[in-house]
Amino acid sequence: MSERMEAVEMRGALARLRRATGLQVVFGGLLHEGRPLRISELNGAVTPALHGLAISAGSGLGGKCLALARPCAVVDYASARHITHEYDVPVSAEGLRSVIAVPVVVRRKVRGVLYGALRDSLPLGERVADAAVAAARDLEQALAVRDEVRELLSAVPSGPVSGPSWEEVRQAHGELRELAPRIEDPELRERLLAVCGRLESASTAPGGTPGVTLTPRELDVLAAVAQGATNAGAAARLGLRPETVKGYLRSAMRKLGAHTRLEAVVAARRAGVLP
Repeated sequence: MSERMEAVEMRGALARLRRATGLQVVFGGLLHEGRPLRISELNGAVTPALHGLAISAGSGLGGKCLALARPCAVVDYASARHITHEYDVPVSAEGLRSVIAVPVVVRRKVRGVLYGALRDSLPLGERVADAAVAAARDLEQALAVRDEVRELLSAVPSGPVSGPSWEEVRQAHGELRELAPRIEDPELRERLLAVCGRLESASTAPGGTPGVTLTPRELDVLAAVAQGATNAGAAARLGLRPETVKGYLRSAMRKLGAHTRLEAVVAARRAGVLP
């Protein structure tokens, strides 16, 4: 995932955190391979003191959060005894007193830190802590989805494939179609769907049903069915009701001239709408 897209996700998480809590300042940064965590996104700051600040594991509140991989908080940053004070100058310049830091953990690896702060020395309380953790979890899910998408896209072959390798492509296609509706970024979502289209067209075989046009949701359902999912299983994957899945499947079967689920999958592959 590009750093630009990561910044968009971070910005959104911070904005939601500030709206939910009324915190005066929220900020954060993500780790990138071979580089330290830097504070890259701020919401509510009145000075540039924190922007670009490099955070080392174990140093300051954020560094402690990085090292322990758990939320950490102080009521008065400058006088806190259980953190080191390498960052007192920029923190003081922004006027921050009460601060909470929450790790962003993806696949058991710390990927960044979200901060929330007040300019008064007041306990932040459970509500703020819960909201900060929830914002971090939202960001974790977005990063995990994007990681999975990147891995799937990198596994898609550029040339013809057949045999066992083609079964892996079909599996990847089904997972990509399942992930696409969960991607908020339109550019990435369109890229996913374009790759799906490439895989679908690569599978076109003679003797199929010409001119078949399925809706995106009909394709999503058929892709799930092709992987062996029941109606209930497809519904759980796609965030739909089982009755809705049944309706999409019935409509796709009618367009494909199929009488069973298996016939629908076979016809869709022959028509080049599924790999």
